[in-house]
Amino acid sequence: MVQRNRRSFLTEILGSSASLAVLQSLAAAAPAQRMRLGLVTYLWGKDMDLPALLDVCEKSGLLGVELRTEHKHGVEPSLTKAERAEVKKRFADSPVELVGYGSNAQYHEAEPDKLQANIKLTQDYRRLMHDCGGTGVKVKPNAFVEGVPREKTIEQIGKALNVVGAYGADYGQKIRVEVHGRGTSELPVMKAIIDVADHPNVYVCWNCNDVDLHGEGLEHNFNLVKNRFGDTVHVRELEIGGYPYAELMKLFLGMNYEGWFLLEARTDPADKIQAMIAQRRVFEKLTGQA
Repeated sequence: MVQRNRRSFLTEILGSSASLAVLQSLAAAAPAQRMRLGLVTYLWGKDMDLPALLDVCEKSGLLGVELRTEHKHGVEPSLTKAERAEVKKRFADSPVELVGYGSNAQYHEAEPDKLQANIKLTQDYRRLMHDCGGTGVKVKPNAFVEGVPREKTIEQIGKALNVVGAYGADYGQKIRVEVHGRGTSELPVMKAIIDVADHPNVYVCWNCNDVDLHGEGLEHNFNLVKNRFGDTVHVRELEIGGYPYAELMKLFLGMNYEGWFLLEARTDPADKIQAMIAQRRVFEKLTGQA
């Protein structure tokens, strides 16, 4: 938001060639912003249509968004070709980046028909993001099934991820596996899943829950899967609760991580723009970008 307004201002007062030179100079002087804060539409954006969502993201400086299924923005596989083109144009005309899609696709189902339905659903989402200009689809493990050995479920999830990973690569869409689910959110379990899911287009999306602190603690669990991180991380409100966000950011900074930290909020503030600005400021302090 700030960059676009400054660009327009410079163009007006300096003329196109002069303003271009100034902008290039500013860009060269500014440090690269490797870790950026964006928004998952879960809760804070769920009741906004797409124009309103882009407006609050621009005004707050959260310039990346993961669209979640079944929210008011209405970006769903049912969109026509023309409607998908309109979504893509809206993002192209905005400083806000369509990071990807937050689906409910899951691969732990014991019934083969349900598993195949979720694989097909993932294919639908990867086409949707390809057409709308996104870069990936978030999926989930999402549980262990009663009466089914855990090892069998882990293997099934991993193999399904390899299938959708290959499909996603064909469309330039990353498959982002959220650390999520009953039992499957334990980091040793996620490592076992991702060891089976060895397709290079399958990535881990860290998810910031208390389960991250289980066992030998945050750093140990982080190291189990860090070599499979993609370009998205899910965080909650950064100054609420006891989650060690300062330690987490130190770990990401230590590996020179480049990607989006996407705010998946749990509260419901009346003024979403001010709440998002407040989270951005906390994030900038935690990452040394303030």
